Amino acid sequence: MAETQYDVIVLGSGPGGYVAAIRAAQLGLKVAIVERENLGGICLNWGCIPTKAMLRSAEIFHYMQHAKDYGLAAKEIEADLEAIVKRSRGVAKQLNQGVGHLMKKNKITVHMGEGRMTGPTSLTVTSDKGEEKLGAKHVILATGARARDLPFAPADGKRIWTYRHAMTPPEKPTKLLVIGSGAIGIEFASFYNDIGVEVTVVELLDRIVPVEDADVSAFLEKALTKQGITVMTGAGVEDLKVGAKGVTATIKDKAGKTSTSEFSHVISAIGIVPNTENIGIEKLVEMDRGFIRIDPYGRTKTKGLWAIGDCTPGPWLAHKASHEGVTAAEAIAKELGKDAHPHPLNRDAIPACTYCHPQVASVGMTEAQAKEAGHETKVGNFPFIGNGKAIALGEAEGFIKTVFDATTGELLGAHMVGAEVTELIQGYTIGKTLETTEEELMQTVFPHPTLSEMMHESVLDAYGRAVHF
Repeated sequence: MAETQYDVIVLGSGPGGYVAAIRAAQLGLKVAIVERENLGGICLNWGCIPTKAMLRSAEIFHYMQHAKDYGLAAKEIEADLEAIVKRSRGVAKQLNQGVGHLMKKNKITVHMGEGRMTGPTSLTVTSDKGEEKLGAKHVILATGARARDLPFAPADGKRIWTYRHAMTPPEKPTKLLVIGSGAIGIEFASFYNDIGVEVTVVELLDRIVPVEDADVSAFLEKALTKQGITVMTGAGVEDLKVGAKGVTATIKDKAGKTSTSEFSHVISAIGIVPNTENIGIEKLVEMDRGFIRIDPYGRTKTKGLWAIGDCTPGPWLAHKASHEGVTAAEAIAKELGKDAHPHPLNRDAIPACTYCHPQVASVGMTEAQAKEAGHETKVGNFPFIGNGKAIALGEAEGFIKTVFDATTGELLGAHMVGAEVTELIQGYTIGKTLETTEEELMQTVFPHPTLSEMMHESVLDAYGRAVHF
């Protein structure tokens, strides 16, 4: 069977892969994409998007329960988990179809099936229709990652869940244990707590959302505890025993005391495993704990073979994957003689968002990281309670923190917790990308009344000039 030839083949159609394919096609290249399951990958089908749909339902339910706080009345309200899941799956389906439309619009050939490399730039695609042989001048690996199982209790989809099971639960939990307090764990803890489930979060490290600024972690823990979530930090789950009606968990707390507790279900959110096995790349790339090593443009050690997204070193975020996809596509196009100007990814300006209640968002260094890096710092902090729009929204809990280099005025990092902060963080991200200083941020006019005014006030506070608090 002869190989079908392309300029670029992308293996995987998640937010890194399909964006890379589109950008390569925009630059005049003949492009194919290989996908074994659903166009859009984990993010659109089983991650970022459907979870946000579920969290939105939980948010609306929360507001309905507090209708009297807004001068309204709502009676006999309830959370219908089956309907919530149905809506989220509908959102995922709509976006999956949207990616299919984008492939057609950009004249990208889609090959559905399991892809496996047979050489530096060739692969086979196996499906129920048989086997295809494909070849290209360049191949981009965008195979993503999957949930990491607990070594002593792998997910069964019935009592022990990964994020995927938690999005299409067979039943509503009555008492839920969430292991791990990164973004995935905390978002599901927040969702299930909001719809009335008793939730316990166990985190091995000494604080939740441990990659965030310590002040954010402390505030979020207090907020979640106030909402009724039990948070155990510095604790570990040592064993899970699954029974007919639930799971018995053996937990060692921060004092070293071991106890057992009963839960109806468990969500394991202890990290990810890259999808780099069994795709024929063992001799083609260098790996670190299974993740493919790349240069700033996405090149692997093998000429013509590139990698992006969650199969490469972190942070493991959809928007980072998309940006890497654009960079790799432009770098390939340049090598093929096209008018392209690739820019390497700036890892210091990648925002992170957690869509719990309250939300968390950040970009750049934490205060501790800035000091460890040798910076003399100026730190600003402005609370939601000092903002008129936040009070009007009934969302007066939270703060915005900024970290500057005291000598140069460089914005080193920004950290937020509170309502809609995931929509605010991009302002600081643009600032970091443009190498903004405190003076430029101070001289920027922020609209009133908006939550964004707190961004301005936090900057002012770092230099002793806050107006409204």
